Amino acid sequence: MKSKAILVALLSLLCVVAAFGQAREGGQGRGQGGGRGRGEQAQPPAMDKVTPEIPGVVKAGTKIEVIKFGLGGTDAGMGLSDGSVLVTSRGSLIKVDPDGNSTTLVENTEQAAGLAIDPKGRVIAAQYSKKVSVLYPKESEEVLTDSFDGRPYIRPNDLVADKKGGIYFTDCYQIGATPSPNDLPQSVYFIVPTSHKVIRVASDVRRPNGITLSADDKTLYINDWDGAYLLTYDVQPDGTLKNRKNFGKYTLKEETDHGLVSGADGLCIDSKGHTFATTPAGVQVFGAKGEHLADIEAPYDMPPQNCGFGGPDNSYLYVTGRGVVYRIHTLNAGIKSRGK
Repeated sequence: MKSKAILVALLSLLCVVAAFGQAREGGQGRGQGGGRGRGEQAQPPAMDKVTPEIPGVVKAGTKIEVIKFGLGGTDAGMGLSDGSVLVTSRGSLIKVDPDGNSTTLVENTEQAAGLAIDPKGRVIAAQYSKKVSVLYPKESEEVLTDSFDGRPYIRPNDLVADKKGGIYFTDCYQIGATPSPNDLPQSVYFIVPTSHKVIRVASDVRRPNGITLSADDKTLYINDWDGAYLLTYDVQPDGTLKNRKNFGKYTLKEETDHGLVSGADGLCIDSKGHTFATTPAGVQVFGAKGEHLADIEAPYDMPPQNCGFGGPDNSYLYVTGRGVVYRIHTLNAGIKSRGK
C-alpha cells in the first residue's frame, strides 16, 4: 500500500509540472516575439468575436474568422495571389489556404520570423539566426546578409520588399536580452536591389519591429515596440531615409520597468493607406494621416504578432500569433503583390 501511495503522489506531481509548463508556454511570459511569450495559446480562440465599426475600413459586426489554431508560435502572414497565406510556425514555413488546410513548404527556416515577397516572387525571411535569406522557391535559397561592418546582427525581426527588389528589415533585441558592448545598435537596414550591399538607414528607433511600405514606396512605416508612436520616414531614391515623423499614437498597454509602451509587433497596410499594427491592445488601426481609428481585440487573451493581406480578392486582413491564424473581411484590399 505504501508503494502504491508513493506512485500516486509521483504521478500527481508530474501532472502539476506538465500543467505549469503548458501555462508558461501559452501565458504571459517574456519570449521571442514582440513582447510576450510566443507560445501557443493554451485555450482555443473564441469563435464568436466580431469587429467594431471602423468607417472606411470594416463594417460593424464583421466576423473574426479563426481559420487555424494549434500551430504554435505563428508569425508573418503574407498573402499570396491564390488566396492562401504564408506563416512561420515552429521553425517551418507553412502555407494555409482559405479553408484552413495547411502545407509545409520549408521544414527548417532557421528561426524565420517576418516574411516578405520580392518582385521575383521569392519568399524572403528575417531570421533569428542573425540572417536575412531567400527561403522559397526551392533551388533559389540564398543568404542575402548575415553581418554589417563585420559584426553579426542582433536578431532580424521583420522586413518588407520594395518594387525594385530592395529589402528593408528591422534588427532588435529579444525582450529580456542583455546587450553586449560589441553588439550593433538596434536599427533598420536596407539591402540594395541587384546587390548584397547593406545600408543602415535608421538607428533612432528605440526597438524597431514591424515594418511596411506605402503603395508608392515613398513612405516607410516602422513599429516602435518600446515607444508611443508608429513612425514614418520619407524614402529617398537611393533607399536611404529622411524626415522621421511620429505618425500615429498607439494605445499603450505593455508594462515595462520604464512605464507603459506600445508593445507594437507586426505591421501591414491596405491600398487606401490604412495601417494595422498588432499590439497588446489587439490590431490597432490608423488612418492614412495617422489618426487612431480603433482597436480590434484578438479572439484570445495574448497579443497577436503579425498581419498581412490575402484571401479572395486580397480583401482579408490576416492576423497571426500564438499558434492562431484569423482573418477579417475589410472594405479595402491590400496592396497588390505586396502581401502586407
